[in-house]
Amino acid sequence: SCKVFFAKDPLKIVRAQGQYMFDEKGEKYLDCINNVAHVGHSHPYVIKAATKQMELLNTNSRFLHDNLVQYAQHLTATLPEKLSVCYFVNSGSEANDLALRLARQYHGHQDVITLE
Repeated sequence: SCKVFFAKDPLKIVRAQGQYMFDEKGEKYLDCINNVAHVGHSHPYVIKAATKQMELLNTNSRFLHDNLVQYAQHLTATLPEKLSVCYFVNSGSEANDLALRLARQYHGHQDVITLE
């Protein structure tokens, strides 16, 4: 099931900039729940890179493309040699699912501890 975060007093967010989101009244909120904390909303470099990529090809990682290989090579070059494999996924949920499956395969255990 999906819950509304603010059921009693829902927010209508209409725009965002940097680490902040703004509602229809112009009220500013610090964004602590979306997946933008590392670069912020509307970051010019990210917009430029995304626009450049979407002008070429707008798809997910299920198809082969040289950019995936180049990114994996660039990323792994910054990491210790033991971290030499990349898995590209489409969402945090998919990443969590893959991490659980890999851990279960490696350790042979099915147990999971979570925090609510």
